[in-house]
Amino acid sequence: MAIYLDNAATTRMRPEAVAAYVEQAQRAGNPSSVHAAGQDARFTVEMGRAEVARSVGADAAEVIFTSGGTESINIAIKGTYWKTIATHPERRFIIAPEGEHHATLDSVEWLEQTQGAQVLWARVDRDGRVRLDDMEEFISEHPGQVALLTTMLANNEVGTVQPVSQIAALARSAGIPVHLDAVSAYGQLPLDFHRWGVQAMSVAAHKIGGPAGVGALVLDRSLAPTPLVHGGGQERRVHSGTVNAPGIAAFAAAATAMVAELPASAAHMARLRDLLLRGIPECIPEARVTGPVPESGSSQARLPGNVHVVLPGCEGDSLVFLADQRGFNVSNGSACTAGVSQPSHVLLAMGFSEQDARSGLRITVSPSTTEQDVQGLLEVLPDIYRRARDAGMAAHPPRTFTAERHDTGR
Repeated sequence: MAIYLDNAATTRMRPEAVAAYVEQAQRAGNPSSVHAAGQDARFTVEMGRAEVARSVGADAAEVIFTSGGTESINIAIKGTYWKTIATHPERRFIIAPEGEHHATLDSVEWLEQTQGAQVLWARVDRDGRVRLDDMEEFISEHPGQVALLTTMLANNEVGTVQPVSQIAALARSAGIPVHLDAVSAYGQLPLDFHRWGVQAMSVAAHKIGGPAGVGALVLDRSLAPTPLVHGGGQERRVHSGTVNAPGIAAFAAAATAMVAELPASAAHMARLRDLLLRGIPECIPEARVTGPVPESGSSQARLPGNVHVVLPGCEGDSLVFLADQRGFNVSNGSACTAGVSQPSHVLLAMGFSEQDARSGLRITVSPSTTEQDVQGLLEVLPDIYRRARDAGMAAHPPRTFTAERHDTGR
């Protein structure tokens, strides 16, 4: 069996989540029905809501169940923008960092192209950390004109943890609601919705050993985004549709287990991460670690489960394919359109060349990853690198880095 080291893409379902899903799926009852079977399903949903809320530092009433992280992000960004401009048409600006996940990039770009939004793109530094001075300048230059600030808690490619408390404080001083994409950090960092003081936060079950197809949008009671879908008015009228009781039961089981294990699992992942961050440059001197290099065992600057390197002269797709042949599932962390390798928009935003931005390798460990797994990858990685380098780079496709169109005029 292949060794799975692509946990940033998705994780294996926990046994307790599988058991919870199967048990609930075998029961009849729509949670919106008033009969006994429906109310039993409703009880499962509300118990699940409380467990998920506990896992993110929120109240149960603040948790809106969705189909996953992407939908949560879309509702938060589009819904908040629409709600704001309905009463404050002058607030057409959105602040977002470069290098965000495409769920965010594509949502704000769609609002810009079709809804009259104006997007202010904050730069990131060489480690992928957002430039707070950019955000501060945008806020001061556009007083009373910003509808929303959206940012990641941690970057999904290079693992950089953002200064969320400082970002939220900047926005709060100007009365700007903040949406936090916490999808990549969920299960790796403790989440604290109330302490950070943000108004919306997105998470997904499949990042913590729950099922794909269920997530949550955590909403402060002061925020009521315009819904994207209309229907029965479920989930505070934000997410209409039949509530996914089996998925929520599994989500809750995964969240409960994750919270109990997080201190130990984060320390374990950080130890393996540090082993890779040291070991890859030792066995491949040309390798360049991207993102911050944290203090040993620390999760303050970088996700504990994330390793990302640039291996110059290699196509990321070649590295992934060759690693797969040797029994290791890894990722290049870059987009792929119509089967043609494209440079990572995250690395481009961080200032890497277009060629280096196509040469990334992302390795993401989980609590079940072993030191033997990591040592096995380090043993075969030099040969994978040599073969990928010998294969060379493909002819350069047209550059399609989304954020290059997001000129802030500065």
